[in-house]
Amino acid sequence: MSKHVILTGDRPTGKLHIGHYVGSLKNRVALQNTGDYETYIMIADMQALTDNARDPEKIRHSLLQVALDYLAVGIDPAKSTILVQSQIPALNELTMAYLNLVSVSRLNRNPTVKTEIKQKAFGESVPAGFFIYPVSQAADITAFKADTVPVGEDQEPMLEQTREIVRSFNNIYGQQILVEPEGYFPPKGQGRIPGLDGNAKMSKSLDNAIYLGDSADTIQKKIMSMYTDPEHIHVEDPGHVEGNTVFTYLDIFADDTAKVADLKAQYQHGGLGDVKIKRYLNEVLQAKLEPIRQRREQFAADETGVYDILKQGSERANQVAAQTLHEVRHAIGIDYFG
Repeated sequence: MSKHVILTGDRPTGKLHIGHYVGSLKNRVALQNTGDYETYIMIADMQALTDNARDPEKIRHSLLQVALDYLAVGIDPAKSTILVQSQIPALNELTMAYLNLVSVSRLNRNPTVKTEIKQKAFGESVPAGFFIYPVSQAADITAFKADTVPVGEDQEPMLEQTREIVRSFNNIYGQQILVEPEGYFPPKGQGRIPGLDGNAKMSKSLDNAIYLGDSADTIQKKIMSMYTDPEHIHVEDPGHVEGNTVFTYLDIFADDTAKVADLKAQYQHGGLGDVKIKRYLNEVLQAKLEPIRQRREQFAADETGVYDILKQGSERANQVAAQTLHEVRHAIGIDYFG
């Protein structure tokens, strides 16, 4: 019985943070270790360039940082193929083939793209590459015939667009070459962690994140400045747990659920200060992140070795994508010379 195929990845626009760890990285490692999946993990540098073309150094620098974060959390090159998007030429040609199957009006209706265009304040100056990136993403997924794509719920419209392209291609050219992917979603209420400032999402652009490579001192400083309950001014004041970012983090990261429940009761009753709960959160996060940071430092000491991992993974992925492109060309009828 053949394995399911996973494709997932990240844009290299900076180091990865604990939001990425909770939302995707931890899950990728667990899926990889089941042995039930053939896993491709893509560093999507071409996609990152769609809105960072004038700052390519940012992408080049971040490529290594993302690779280090992958290896540090336990993504194993012997079990998962880590690849660099720009090193797979077949993806560009597949994108071009799929663009002919998608209308501009359909791309305009993609709610994920509409939201991101608004967030990035492009106005009328949306880069064409950014506008069509759902098609590029379809090329990424179908090149490896991935049937499983771990994503957040906000990415479901992107997967639906890929499925539409797959159905169109297979119907038009009369061959069931491409595979329709399904999303692998985190359980309800999981997969998204608020920022240190209480913002609904931890984000590199909002500078409200704890990064996997942060030093112990940096983590402590960030925790001690975290948003809690603005009405909890004095220690004796009753405090609110709901919407209190420190308790949200404790619910996610603390293994001692009984202690967290006791701290919540004390805080709500009054008599427990913010500093005490932040100190406990610091203990919890330091214990979780120290092994990751140590592994990251070990890999960082051998950058050449990390680039070799990316090169070898890209070469393996290239063979798979090239075979899919060969099949696509044959189906369309443009393999003129055999």
